[in-house]
Amino acid sequence: MDAAHTADLAPHELRVLAAVDRERGFSAAARALGLTQSAVSHSIRGTERKVGAVLFERGRKGATPTAAGAVAAAHARRVLRLLDALVTEARGAERGVAEGPLRIAAFRSAALHLLPAALARLAARHPGIRPEVRVVRELGAGTAGEVAEGRADVGIATLAGTSALPAGLIGGVLLDEPYALVHPAGHPDPRSLPLVDWHENCGSYTRAWWAGQDWIPRATVLAEDDGAVLSMVGNGHGMAIMPALSLTGAPDSVAVTDLGTDRPTRSVGYVTTPELAPSLAVRALVRELRAGTRVLPVSDSRKSE
Repeated sequence: MDAAHTADLAPHELRVLAAVDRERGFSAAARALGLTQSAVSHSIRGTERKVGAVLFERGRKGATPTAAGAVAAAHARRVLRLLDALVTEARGAERGVAEGPLRIAAFRSAALHLLPAALARLAARHPGIRPEVRVVRELGAGTAGEVAEGRADVGIATLAGTSALPAGLIGGVLLDEPYALVHPAGHPDPRSLPLVDWHENCGSYTRAWWAGQDWIPRATVLAEDDGAVLSMVGNGHGMAIMPALSLTGAPDSVAVTDLGTDRPTRSVGYVTTPELAPSLAVRALVRELRAGTRVLPVSDSRKSE
């Protein structure tokens, strides 16, 4: 079936598709939309005929999207978001203001240390914008995946390099933060301590450096997040290799030692879709994020050499 046959997909069909994908069931989607289950089933069957593919596997445990269904649902969410943006952008252009919802996905340290000040400035300059923030673990597809799947308008993401962006998304680097050795304050030989780590720490772009350091042991403590790592280190349970953003506001019980000129760095940036990048709300948020990173300290003030 060619693309011409899908042109009559209506917004309400896209909403049903997105709801079934989100709720993983026809009955749950019907309740969420205020429809009957038969209406939801009829809509999905019609959409499948128009698309020319089975979108959900039906079973006792609900509806599981097929590969085609997962792709279709992601596109449905992005199209529905563009329809919403059409209204808010047109109204904003008429009034000369930016307004409407702005869905943001951010990993933990960005949500703690980058977003609050940026959102405060955004609210002061654009009170009509309504930010909706979700903290997402930066594992697998991470925050960029939330944008690609249509669940977020902007993602604050860790990037693989100073210019690399996930396929199909656009954006840019906000800051390059160095990694440092973090250890209990006053410890005479911090490199002799066991390693404390967490799953979201680093990526392939820093692991190469990591693998070349014969003094870094295998982690014996694996914590839930960077906050737990700082707590473990501050209480004398080991040392860690951490990026600067995670060290903002680190407790006095830890010390930060520079790793030298060959230290690894991590790029933190924003990602969005090509369709939403020109929107007033997205451009306003990016401006405030950039303004904030210009004054962000690159490391903790209690650095030791």
